[in-house]
Amino acid sequence: MTIAAILKDKGRELISVTPDTPVSRVIALLAEHRIGAVPVLADGGVQGVFSERDVIGMLAQGATTLDTVVRDVMTAPAMTVSPHESVIGALALMTKRRIRHLPVLDEGRVVGLVSIGDLVKYRIDRIEADAAAMRDYIQQA
Repeated sequence: MTIAAILKDKGRELISVTPDTPVSRVIALLAEHRIGAVPVLADGGVQGVFSERDVIGMLAQGATTLDTVVRDVMTAPAMTVSPHESVIGALALMTKRRIRHLPVLDEGRVVGLVSIGDLVKYRIDRIEADAAAMRDYIQQA
């Protein structure tokens, strides 16, 4: 099971922002698309990730305005994975680094973003499919 399989099922639509995007605009994008994070892209690469956790961090530090630009509050540098990475490897990275979103890079180009929810859903679907196959095998024996 690889990240490529998840992107195949999930699709490769990518909502992203640039480092100079105002936080207020990014929050609107998160709400509009019902997503938890966006990669921050510039100069052909991933500069960071901005997530709802970054919003909470801003508020916890006493932010009084959302006109701040993303570069000042994003999580950077971003941890990334390749499409060839195993789902288990990506889950281990997320657990170790305590992150919930990973940009997916293929030969240096961003091709998607996966969340811990995407990975867990894929694992559960696979486990259920394996269990169903085992039940069918046992019933036919």
